[in-house]
Amino acid sequence: MSKEPNIVRLTALDGAAIEFDASEVIGSGAMKDVYFSTDKTYVVGFFRKEQDSNTRERLIKIVDTYAKQLFDKEGGENLRKLFCWPTHIVEWEHKGIKKLGITSPTYRSNFFFASGRFKGKEKEGKWFASPKLRNKILEDDQKGNWLNYLQVCIKIARAVKRMHAAGLAHSDLSYKNVLVDPLTGDACIIDIDGLVVPGKYPPDVVGTPDFIAPEVLETVKLPKGDPSKEVPKITTDRYALAVLIYMYLLYRHPLRGSMICDPNDPAKDEELCMGKEALFVEHPTDKRNRPNVSKLDKYELPQGDVTKLPYKLCGPYLAELFEKAFIDGLHDPKKRPTADDWEKALIKTVDLIQPCQNPNCKSKYFVFDNSKKPCCPFCGTPYKGELPILNFYYRPRPSENFRSENYRLMVFTKQSLYKWHIDRNVHPNEKIADKDKKPVGDFHFHNGKWILINRAIPDMYDVTNHVPVPIGKSVELTEKRQILFGKDPGSRLCMVQLVSN
Repeated sequence: MSKEPNIVRLTALDGAAIEFDASEVIGSGAMKDVYFSTDKTYVVGFFRKEQDSNTRERLIKIVDTYAKQLFDKEGGENLRKLFCWPTHIVEWEHKGIKKLGITSPTYRSNFFFASGRFKGKEKEGKWFASPKLRNKILEDDQKGNWLNYLQVCIKIARAVKRMHAAGLAHSDLSYKNVLVDPLTGDACIIDIDGLVVPGKYPPDVVGTPDFIAPEVLETVKLPKGDPSKEVPKITTDRYALAVLIYMYLLYRHPLRGSMICDPNDPAKDEELCMGKEALFVEHPTDKRNRPNVSKLDKYELPQGDVTKLPYKLCGPYLAELFEKAFIDGLHDPKKRPTADDWEKALIKTVDLIQPCQNPNCKSKYFVFDNSKKPCCPFCGTPYKGELPILNFYYRPRPSENFRSENYRLMVFTKQSLYKWHIDRNVHPNEKIADKDKKPVGDFHFHNGKWILINRAIPDMYDVTNHVPVPIGKSVELTEKRQILFGKDPGSRLCMVQLVSN
């Protein structure tokens, strides 16, 4: 039997009218109780305990100063979709306690399970990153494909990049505070009210287990205010971001292997193995923490087998960053990749994707490994046929020769070519203009030949045959054919490479 509505009307600090139904708490976290607004377009979360002036000041900065800094600029609306950002601050006298609260938009519908046993439940990131949950509980039609997870990671990295650029850090960046939708490649960072704001605003939490940086765990027992105590900040976010990306692409934790640091004290063992003694499970020379496959639960396989599914299957750009994050930067925070590094590497990795030719492959896509016999690492199916690759070149100055850009695009039929592929001054980030989101060309396997059809490139030119390729016409992709994509300084040249298997 539903409760009678108890409508509370308040005026936010900025003068906005707020209405919510206090008859039912729709969610309770560690610190807040949450209620629906009367029209369910937003929620109101109240801290259970009375908050000090620092918390109030910090929240005002988040809702006002930093919201304007992030969203009132070019690309702001695209960026806003990547966060569930608080909009208003309210105060409510309830049961003798003056409660501080915030309003936030209701999560978008795609972040809730639409069917199955979890219908209506939030798509918390843990459902999709934990091998046990994925393999044992989650239905196949909810998991999405591997390309979708790359897109999820791009959105998370992009959001964290802009947050860090504003000087903010997320005190608890983890799969509990990131909603993901692998069916569309969407992601949204939540619990923004806990952000670490520059100044006299110490964070309330140290993070979620599995995502707490080693240096924070090393000093976690020191009293608050101790100058040696490590607290959440941008460099600890970089660790958590690397863990998130590793887990979404490989479905295992980068530090949880077979190593035991203290056999007599489980709590001390956890503190050491994830802190001072932390060791990457795929460290190339120190193999003490390699997972013992024979001792893994059946639902942790095959993802838990790092020999069968190593991090290098993610391609060269991401492999390099995983090494920087979990080898070079694991105990040296300044060496960790930035969120911007991750975003760029993920975008370039998407361009290395090939569809798996096995219709029953659950991952559906894999990264081309630059071998002469490409093979899907997830299901073992080799690629059969001719595979075109566009290797991109750029000219530093108009008077100079073209140089290799260490950037390539894998071709598959009906794949699109975009403005950011042909012009190095266009970037597929949150600032990209709508006109630059449209395909400028597309690839097809036609009459036994691979072709690129020019859809919107005014000055496309076949350098090999010294002929222009007008809009609406095509050029065949043959070995070592060179195609110039324009006359502007940022226009790229590509050289075609064919791999046959």
